[in-house]
Amino acid sequence: MLLSLVLHTYSMRYVLPAAVMMGTAPTYVLAWGAWRLLSAVLPARFYREVDDRLYTIYQSMVLFFFENYTGVQVIIYGDLPKNKENVIYLSNHQCTVDWIIADMLAMRQNALGHVRYVLKDGLKWLPLYGWYFSQHGGVYVKRSAKFNEKEMREKLRAQMKAETPMYLVIFPEGTRYNPEIPKVIADSQSFAEKEGLAILKHVLTPRVKATHVAIDTMKDYLDAVYDVTVAYEGTVDHKGQRKLAPSMTEFLCKECPRVHIFIDRIELKDIPEEQMYMRRWLHERFEIKDKLLIEFYDAKDSKRRNKFPGKSVHSKLSLKKTLPSLLFLGGLTASMLLTESGRKLYVKTWIYGTLIGCLWVSIKP
Repeated sequence: MLLSLVLHTYSMRYVLPAAVMMGTAPTYVLAWGAWRLLSAVLPARFYREVDDRLYTIYQSMVLFFFENYTGVQVIIYGDLPKNKENVIYLSNHQCTVDWIIADMLAMRQNALGHVRYVLKDGLKWLPLYGWYFSQHGGVYVKRSAKFNEKEMREKLRAQMKAETPMYLVIFPEGTRYNPEIPKVIADSQSFAEKEGLAILKHVLTPRVKATHVAIDTMKDYLDAVYDVTVAYEGTVDHKGQRKLAPSMTEFLCKECPRVHIFIDRIELKDIPEEQMYMRRWLHERFEIKDKLLIEFYDAKDSKRRNKFPGKSVHSKLSLKKTLPSLLFLGGLTASMLLTESGRKLYVKTWIYGTLIGCLWVSIKP
């Protein structure tokens, strides 16, 4: 019984972070909505500047839990510029924490508010978040034949016209690499073989459409492309087989001691413009990722496992970067919930905000 209690208590480690992150969402949406209305008569650039600051506050609070609360060690390899840039961020995709990794890097460049995502279409129905991500500059896309190139280009052009700083996150694999679903991996490898491409072991065959549209549309607006490879330590079983990467819940339960991030900054001039050639280039980039991950997971020399080659830096995020946002949003939410009128407004924001958001994204993605 005591053991069960200990295990239950351990598994509840994610409850506080989840309650705070989701619990402050209505407060955040109310603050953002008020600014959205006030800025309706102002140039789009002014709205974006404040929106980015608001987004920085919320995501800084999120990073408090994912970095300071968990105590995870963030190990960075390669070239991460200190200054913020307009970039496309390309990464392998294996779990929901991958979205947070992009925030971790952006925070270290003081560019957290500039993060926008290319998201799969189904996520636009998330209560409150789905609508807001779209408003913040996120792009929802459908897969394969349903991919709407014109729609994506129009949204990116609107962002450029508003002089929106761009830290656009794309996961070219289109879905997560999951060792527990071998059919997805096998299908990806079969497709690569059919197309005469190298067969990849630790990543899926990348899809080029969203990446090509983004780079082609914004080539004169971007400073670089960040090619990012992520590996979570502790995701190999006793037989040396790769396991499922940690979910957000598992990560918040402190089940990942270290996350390793390899960054390769690529100049736009080194990327082919034609989609056919860019497809080959993108696959070659994923071949490089695969070799890095083979070294990380499968190196014969045990001393070379659980790390990427080359120099690394243990990057620790200061509490000064995250705690003020937690106290601000938490305090604002608590003060709202202390009064009856505040509680009613809070509940109505969840309900009507979700309904309005779903209606909005169904009409205007």
